[in-house]
Amino acid sequence: MGKLKTSILTGFLGAGKTTLLNHLLSTSQHERIAVIVNEYGEVGIDGKLVVEAKDEIIELNNGCICCTVRSDLISAIQALLASGRPIDRIVIETSGLADPAPVIQSFVLDEVLAERLQLDAIITVVDARHVERHMVLDEAMEQISFADVLLLNKTDLESRETLALTERKLRHLNPLARIIRTQSSVVDRSAVLDIGAFDLKNILSIDPDILEEHDHEHDQSVGCVAIREPGPLDPTMFNAWVNRLLQASGKDMFRMKGVLQFEGDPRRYVFHGVHMTLEGRPGKAWMPSEQRMSEIVFIGRNLDDRSLRSGFANCLAHLRELAS
Repeated sequence: MGKLKTSILTGFLGAGKTTLLNHLLSTSQHERIAVIVNEYGEVGIDGKLVVEAKDEIIELNNGCICCTVRSDLISAIQALLASGRPIDRIVIETSGLADPAPVIQSFVLDEVLAERLQLDAIITVVDARHVERHMVLDEAMEQISFADVLLLNKTDLESRETLALTERKLRHLNPLARIIRTQSSVVDRSAVLDIGAFDLKNILSIDPDILEEHDHEHDQSVGCVAIREPGPLDPTMFNAWVNRLLQASGKDMFRMKGVLQFEGDPRRYVFHGVHMTLEGRPGKAWMPSEQRMSEIVFIGRNLDDRSLRSGFANCLAHLRELAS
């Protein structure tokens, strides 16, 4: 029995990993793909944004798979393999704050994973607009350094000269990876899947101690605030509040994402933000059987938990009615 090919999608917060995952799933309709999505906060958003498909989707929340939930990753894959369900490949989307090294270690040192899985490639998505801000952070540097393929994403937002300079910096950090320019994470499937690019010798040349047990420590100033609220939001109040928030704290706001319930709208609203950049669109309609819930996650440096929660609460529609 051949080994099951596994791909790791990584990249810093907001680079476009989930968009890439959705693109790959939509172009792999004849495959049975098991998807493992890891998020830093206890409220899982990305799992709700993965396209509806026949694929198995497993969410690992409230920590990075490089540290606090690494054992959960191994357990989830082992359970998946033991289930007997027909699977053609596994795709793992890591948290934007994950160090790939301990994840790679799991595939090499765990007996079950080493025997049953073949690590095909590590694909790192790089945000062309915000890469300068992110490359000062250890996690972003490690994600770039360990990549087999670097997708330089959002290239439509930067000039040719800036992109060329960015590519030179990426090549300095990782001379072996293939660099592919993308918009909206659209890439030919054959460029990132079944490419057999992972080579442990190359990884050992970057980090000779990668197979040694070690703890990964995140920047203690970086944190996460996750909010869940069943009450509908006033869209005008929410938009005004989030724009004020970014004006004041956008530089330190690495990522915002959410699925929101707006008053009077039968559809959920899908919301994304990276630093000062905001994007939102209506999503699928709420089903009669499901509980309508606004869920939003903020990840950044020196976040004010109390201020974020009170600001969000002030956008609830029923508070506007009480005030009037």
